[in-house]
Amino acid sequence: MEKFEHEYGAEQIQVLEGLEAVRKRPGMYIGSTSVRGLHHLVYEIVDNGVDEALAGYCTEINVVIEPGNIICVTDNGRGIPVEIHPKTKISTAETVYTVLHAGGKFGGDSGYKVSGGLHGVGASVVNALSNWTEVEIKRDGSLYKMKFEKGKTIQKLEKIGDATGTGTKVRFFADDTIFESTEYEYDVLEKRFREIAFLTKGLKITIEDQREETPKKAEFCFEGGLISFVEFLNKNKEKLHKSPIYIEKTDGEVPVEIAIQYTSSYSENIYTFTNNINTIEGGTHLEGFKRSLTKVFNDYARSHKILKEKDPNLQGEDIREGITAVVSVKVKEPQFEGQTKTKLGNSEVTGVVQSMVNESLSSFLEENPNVAKAVLEKCISASRAREAARKARELARKKSSLETSTLPGKLADCSSKNPDECEVYIVEGDSAGGSAKQGRDRKFQAILPLWGKMLNVEKARADKIYGNDKLNPVILAVGAGIGSDFDVTKIRYGKVIIMADADVDGAHIRTLLLTFFFRYMRPLIENGNVFLAQPPLYKLSKKGMEDKYCYTDEDLEKAYKELEEKGISRDQLGLQRYKGLGEMNPEQLWETTMNPETRTLVKVTMDDAIKADEIFTLLMGDEVEPRRVFIQSNAKYVKNLDI
Repeated sequence: MEKFEHEYGAEQIQVLEGLEAVRKRPGMYIGSTSVRGLHHLVYEIVDNGVDEALAGYCTEINVVIEPGNIICVTDNGRGIPVEIHPKTKISTAETVYTVLHAGGKFGGDSGYKVSGGLHGVGASVVNALSNWTEVEIKRDGSLYKMKFEKGKTIQKLEKIGDATGTGTKVRFFADDTIFESTEYEYDVLEKRFREIAFLTKGLKITIEDQREETPKKAEFCFEGGLISFVEFLNKNKEKLHKSPIYIEKTDGEVPVEIAIQYTSSYSENIYTFTNNINTIEGGTHLEGFKRSLTKVFNDYARSHKILKEKDPNLQGEDIREGITAVVSVKVKEPQFEGQTKTKLGNSEVTGVVQSMVNESLSSFLEENPNVAKAVLEKCISASRAREAARKARELARKKSSLETSTLPGKLADCSSKNPDECEVYIVEGDSAGGSAKQGRDRKFQAILPLWGKMLNVEKARADKIYGNDKLNPVILAVGAGIGSDFDVTKIRYGKVIIMADADVDGAHIRTLLLTFFFRYMRPLIENGNVFLAQPPLYKLSKKGMEDKYCYTDEDLEKAYKELEEKGISRDQLGLQRYKGLGEMNPEQLWETTMNPETRTLVKVTMDDAIKADEIFTLLMGDEVEPRRVFIQSNAKYVKNLDI
């Protein structure tokens, strides 16, 4: 029989309330019933294994997507307790899967020091929102099994044989009457499990997709932990120092782990986690880290005469330029702001992180003067650029105040001033801009023509952006500032729509604009205000027939078949391939691309900031070789571009 340092039995499982509301209001427990909520079910079961790893008992988790979108998760943790629970009078394992808030993660005398998940509701919520669930437990030398349907027990826990080792295996099929789709996205799960493996040093996680003839499989295990994470994030960036700075303190109530590496880029990328939960809005751990970072580098610069007595202190944004950092804390009783757990609220964590970084980073800089010098040179350069940007910004404001209008001259504005109904089309070229101006609905549609290639902001600081003749009109038109000054509540248009030609130049302009929005107006993307117009690629015409527009090669083939069924052969049809927006007259542009009743818009979203940063760095950064490899490996997917 296995013996464990910390007790994990029926007494550690506390019951708070029943399970009735979960199926009626699933969104309250998993966020939504969309594909995102579907994937959340998998995360909850995996998190139970991760909690066992954090407690020191699990070394391996295996996830399989079986044919039919059945999920199977196996871990080699201690196995859920099987004895009768003193309060529910049923087995503890059944209690965990049928009673909301029944788990080993509440109170001080629990089976876990720290945990993620949904604070113990995970297993029961997954069970409640599944057509069926099967659980096998290896514990005390025996193999146990139980079955459920839609949260109800149909087979009580029973011993079905002997077993060696310990662990839990869960198979479930999500309820297709609740979720919009039960089709799992392998890439989404793979990304999350890679992240978990980075954050849980030494934990091996495998994921296998058995739905195709050739199964996909990935295995993650990083003995380097956060060091490996930062190296992964910076793989396509030029580094200022070879190895990430690593800080770890495991004693005390709040274990902290941090990895830092500076690059030659101009953006800051700091990712924070609490108990392996991605706190995308930051919180007290981020606050402590930023405060300490600013203090340590200023103190070092002063003590080593890099900053003279008359020089002002470096500001936090100067010191964070080009930084990639991951901050991971483990908190016994985390307080998250909001149900989505995206911001840590524990006030004591600020001081813990700040004190630890003060001590550890100061020592590192003293022991590594070359790294300190390289980073501080970049910080001082950033400070000068910030001052230049401030002067450029003030000059731009002064110039605007002297002019009769602060809007760009080429902007054809709309008459409405209500941002909720207004939209601006950023159009490639004066010719297309002219057609768009004539074809638009003047009440709510504004047109801003752009010409030529604009600045690649991935390779430029903010001081180069103010006054730039290509970007300044965009900044003025949106009306909410840029960078740290950006205020999404001041935007003049609820929809900012990029409308470019369906060719290589158009794709380049879209990418340049998206890079600008991502780096300097990120809330605009996060708030769902950025869209891509979808102009047609083809027009089919015939005398006496209404013109038919096709947006993809697939649309064209489908249109041909539909017309053939009506007795119209291909050789009777005229085919026009649009190479640019300027080839369409105003009526055609309105009908196909601008009329809200008939157009197609693609909303630009950013569910994964890490992936987005990686893509923009890859496509627009200084490193050529990773971009070449990306183009070669993805060229086969390119369609409809005149290359």
